[in-house]
Amino acid sequence: MRKPRLGLNKGMKYSDQIKPFNFVMTCHVKPFGFPFRADPERFHLIAPYDMDSRNWLKARWFDEYSGEEYGITTARPTGDRYTARVKTYGEVIEEYEFHAESKCADPFGDECSKDTRGLLQRRRVKISEIKFIGKESNSLEQVEAGMIHDRRRVYAEYEDPKRSAWVTKILPAIRKAKPALLISGCRDFLSSRALRDIRAGRSKPHRKNREKLIALVTKLKLI
Repeated sequence: MRKPRLGLNKGMKYSDQIKPFNFVMTCHVKPFGFPFRADPERFHLIAPYDMDSRNWLKARWFDEYSGEEYGITTARPTGDRYTARVKTYGEVIEEYEFHAESKCADPFGDECSKDTRGLLQRRRVKISEIKFIGKESNSLEQVEAGMIHDRRRVYAEYEDPKRSAWVTKILPAIRKAKPALLISGCRDFLSSRALRDIRAGRSKPHRKNREKLIALVTKLKLI
């Protein structure tokens, strides 16, 4: 569990409390089913394990991030301030039947959608950049399952300075751009001298100016 004091054990006998290596239950919230003011990217319900499904709608469910207690329902289209509208088994199975297969292409070579029909084929892959990631990527299956909502939580990136997107894509695009167009497009945030240093590789702009430069060369269709 993310927080040690979620309140799951409050008022419970020791034999009924959650302890290390115990099981917990989780559920999947429907789109637009999150409680009011809850952040969908930082909201995940868990509850003490109970094999009897008749008790699940009455159980005490806790948000893993905030520790707040919520109820769950399957009887209405949306949640409310204290209740989340969660998916039933039937809804999960129905979504799976029509989910998009991101690893495959349709019969015409385009990316699959949930409405794709016909014999699927391998997608063509074009390498844009190389990134090194840690073994935390083993948890990506939990991201796909909806148990973890932010991919950045499950893997660490280790960037090779010699192979970064700035070196392999952005800087070459800046150097291909006509100086007059660069100066005109950057006059509000970079001086012409700063642009010369960037083009020559003598300096690198800070994040905000880097994002503006990327937007400019993208607009110029250089990347």
